[in-house]
Amino acid sequence: MPIKRRSLLQGLITGTGLAIAGQTMGCQPSTAIEPTWVMPDETEPHRRTWMSFGAQRAIWGSDLLPAVQDTLAMIANAIADYEPVAMLVRPADRAIAARKCSRAIELITAPLDDLWMRDIGPVFVKNAQGQLGGIDFNFNGWGGKQTHRNDARVARRVLEHLGMDAIATDLVLEGGGIEVDGQGTAIITESCVLNANRNPGLDKATCEAQLKPLLGLRKIIWLPGIRGRDMTDGHTDFYARFAQPGIVIAAYDPDPDSFDHAVTRHHLDILRRATDADDRPLEVVVLESPQQIRPTFDNDDFAAGYVNFYCVNGAILVPEFGDAIADQRAQGILQDLFPQRDILQLNIDAIAAGGGGIHCTTQQEP
Repeated sequence: MPIKRRSLLQGLITGTGLAIAGQTMGCQPSTAIEPTWVMPDETEPHRRTWMSFGAQRAIWGSDLLPAVQDTLAMIANAIADYEPVAMLVRPADRAIAARKCSRAIELITAPLDDLWMRDIGPVFVKNAQGQLGGIDFNFNGWGGKQTHRNDARVARRVLEHLGMDAIATDLVLEGGGIEVDGQGTAIITESCVLNANRNPGLDKATCEAQLKPLLGLRKIIWLPGIRGRDMTDGHTDFYARFAQPGIVIAAYDPDPDSFDHAVTRHHLDILRRATDADDRPLEVVVLESPQQIRPTFDNDDFAAGYVNFYCVNGAILVPEFGDAIADQRAQGILQDLFPQRDILQLNIDAIAAGGGGIHCTTQQEP
């Protein structure tokens, strides 16, 4: 079963262009930011999780929309058992969100285009004094593939709500394209960040020079990813995640007919030869994608993979797809890697039908 993600078919929803007022897709070197910021690993304690109740009929369709809203609320309610949740919601959808979501969830009114908070929200970082900051990575609809007039402003809206100024950068990318260990190492896909639809003319050296002070990095492990096969151009969070420094959980699609089969094999080869910022070889733990899924929401865009899990305070939220063998194997592997956390498997088929997963719908605030 291919690890499919947000389809290019959604590109039929026209974008608002590849530039936002006051922002461009150019990538001129930015002035170095002082002090150096560090992006904490997702397993570190969270103050809250941010989400977006932003699915709309124009993108998801009338038949799928109610199930998507139910699934968003289910994810939020599960997280709220472990940590606070702040949910952005359109004024017109507030009553629906309030009915579906736990009273523990804070609803915040905001204009929205879609639900993928991982990509549209700020990327939170800390400085040496423990001060929290948030980076606005200039969301442009995954390279202009989808409307983004409202979502391009979400990062700054969230930071304004928190009384924080945005950390500016010329780079255009999404949170789903970044995976860090919190100790100086990142995994990033070339197909997303080094892509002309986001950062034309940007090379690795220039990108690293800008990203390292923003995220507190000393080394970036580059995976090739794959361009043009999904909305995200191959986000990292469907391919490789840190369980802890030195241990990477990597996706593998065993289906030889899948476009992700060769990609994931190549990624495994790279990761098994890689070292982290402290020159330690990586231990690579493989999570195979399911070979069957429930038929209700099955389509060409369905995102069937376990690596897009989300770490919350005391738990790991991971999808299950109705493949008893693969679901159980994923649960067992994650329980071994995170023995002090509950492993919650959720049926997120409605959101997976749009090419995303649990991690895509969330953004942690350290």
